[in-house]
Amino acid sequence: MKILILTQWFQPEPMFKGLPFAKALQQKGHRVEVLTGFPNYPSGYLYPGYKLRLIQKDLTEGIPVIRTFLYPSHNSNKILRALNYLSFSFSSALVGSLSIERPDVIYAYHPPATIMLPAFLIKIAYNAPIVLDIQDMWPDTLLSTDMVKSKIILKTLDYTCRLFYALADRIVVLSPGFKKLLISRGVPENKIDVVYNWCDEENLLNNNLKKIQLPWSKDKFAIVYAGNLGRAQGLSSVLRAAKIIGGKDRSIQFVFIGNGVEKDELVQLSKDLNLDNVLFIPHKKSSEIGSFLRAADALLVHLKNDPLFSITIPSKTQAYMAVGRPIIMAVKGDAAEIIKKAEAGICCEPEKHENIAEAIMKLKNMDKERLERMGKNGYDYYINNFSFNAGVNKFEKVFLNILLSSRKN
Repeated sequence: MKILILTQWFQPEPMFKGLPFAKALQQKGHRVEVLTGFPNYPSGYLYPGYKLRLIQKDLTEGIPVIRTFLYPSHNSNKILRALNYLSFSFSSALVGSLSIERPDVIYAYHPPATIMLPAFLIKIAYNAPIVLDIQDMWPDTLLSTDMVKSKIILKTLDYTCRLFYALADRIVVLSPGFKKLLISRGVPENKIDVVYNWCDEENLLNNNLKKIQLPWSKDKFAIVYAGNLGRAQGLSSVLRAAKIIGGKDRSIQFVFIGNGVEKDELVQLSKDLNLDNVLFIPHKKSSEIGSFLRAADALLVHLKNDPLFSITIPSKTQAYMAVGRPIIMAVKGDAAEIIKKAEAGICCEPEKHENIAEAIMKLKNMDKERLERMGKNGYDYYINNFSFNAGVNKFEKVFLNILLSSRKN
């Protein structure tokens, strides 16, 4: 097959379904081409070595990559964030679609939902089926993160997304909850496949990880959160839990690794609460983060207490399981069920700092053997259910099936 990967984000940005996914499909004998934007995520600033152009073509580890213009932005300014999405949507549709080779299958990575404009135009131009991979449910996510509050805009986006679901030939979702929600919105059940996300195995499962100087004391019980410090994560509750714990157990250290639109607010809240058991570390490269995760005593997942997040599985869940450390899962629904089923950690209520603090204290007071067993359980469950190879094989099957189906029609 000739597969077009259409995504706003691609390496060197931290995109787990980016370059490794493309290379794996290529190694299976398929021809892969990528249509993407200029790298600026998660900082919102253009990566060093890149200059904004209308279009740029290059070869990344044997994969043809076409980059089209976008407005770099990833801050809390809603207008600039919208401009970031829309600029890539229009440039990839109007310029990118004329620069690609004819694809057999279009793989479109969502979010943002604006990816469907170029996907639909390419579908019309080349008569190629679309496989839409939904990682965020729009407009639900925009409402949950307070990015959009206007009922008119939200309703318009809802109708638009429903239209896109109808235009997509196949839809892939990351959890059973997403599938149920789409079915409730009129998408035929037989049009939807569940393919669980994998993690960055190249870096996280590497036994020769880079040695690092830990920014926290070795005699501390380190609770590490690594990822986006955004509105959806609701991490102010974790800081309030840290306040409670600080008055009970001085050996517990909270470590936040990453950047995001709420980082400055979280740092300020930490100062306001006079927290001396909280450490903020800037975003780390993919080649470095595995060393930090493995050095943690436990790893934290937290999202706001929102119905949408009860049907999602944060991508850090798989990453945490893969490195074999106990997990504190402060997310309801599908993600919590995975941790319970795998016996890979402890679950607690999101946005309830007393409950979060109680769960962390309970985990910290477990014996070392039990903690190690939780970590191993998580690793084993990941390998058997979420691994990269398993996911790529499932996607290849989806691509082949939709291509055969479209040719019959």
